[in-house]
Amino acid sequence: MTADSAVSVIVVNWNGRDLLDECLNSIMAQSCRPREIVVVDNGSSDDSVEYLEREWDQRVRLVRHPANLGFAGGVNAGIRASSGEWIALLNTDAVADPGWLAAMLEAVRGDAGVGMCACKILLTDPAGRIDKAGHLLYWDGLNGGRGFGEQDCGQFDRIEESLFPDGCAAMYRKQLFDQVGLFDEQFFAYGDDAELGLRGRLHGWRCVYTPFAVVQHRHSTSLGAASPQKAFLVERNRIWLAFKLFPPALLMMNPLFAFWRYMWHALSALGLGGSARTFIRRNSTWKLCWVLVLANVSALRGLPAILQKRRQVARQKTLRSVEFLNLIRNFRISAKELALRDR
Repeated sequence: MTADSAVSVIVVNWNGRDLLDECLNSIMAQSCRPREIVVVDNGSSDDSVEYLEREWDQRVRLVRHPANLGFAGGVNAGIRASSGEWIALLNTDAVADPGWLAAMLEAVRGDAGVGMCACKILLTDPAGRIDKAGHLLYWDGLNGGRGFGEQDCGQFDRIEESLFPDGCAAMYRKQLFDQVGLFDEQFFAYGDDAELGLRGRLHGWRCVYTPFAVVQHRHSTSLGAASPQKAFLVERNRIWLAFKLFPPALLMMNPLFAFWRYMWHALSALGLGGSARTFIRRNSTWKLCWVLVLANVSALRGLPAILQKRRQVARQKTLRSVEFLNLIRNFRISAKELALRDR
């Protein structure tokens, strides 16, 4: 492949054989061709590796691992194997429009302070609904996509600042990883992109959102939208994110903010609709409560390592606590919206 850019595209695969063809072909069809495509296989048990070696051997760099490293570990393996000045990520369940890479490069052009670029990610359905147009954050550490479920009517069609990009489809300056470190593999999956993005913000890097970099995304194909494992990881990791990155005053308020969100989830479960209601319909109320207990227990067990990382972040960050709080205030999402958004 003759590259038009200094972008390495990383695709992390785990049993995604049926998704690889469409995903990789969308990268090959980019108007601005990447320097390289790195596919990291996370110990797939389907025939993904055989297919990649047979059909894509000359076009992608394959990094194989015998076990599932999670999204964070898989991306990190891809970053280490990449040579680009920019690192773009694309999920196997996502398909990029031909101008995806070119639009991101245009959005970051000429601004050395921008280390991250967020895309317009649409749900793969006939309605043309939004999955996320950049990210928002709730005060307890849980994040949500801006505009999720809304009809794409041009309401997010301008280039502007964003809090951080979604790992499903994003671009990062390689220099950012050199300065702040890679994805935190302790998170395994879910919330790891939020943690990296906020850690980058604490180090002074900015994020820009461009609506002209468009990706179609099959939401939650890895574990499923109402998966107990996904709910466990999301809840555990938002606690770790808060303890690792939040200023002391906000961290002390974390249980209160979480309680308020739980109240909205309870209303969701009682009939207002939303993520908790969907989870209970597919599982049970007791299963939801048990997942929350397990997530908090696991979070407590992992806190010693997280607190050690917190001290390292505190030594290196350049953003003051008041600036960080203002950042969250500017890109906040409410507990109500998080709980009821899936109606």
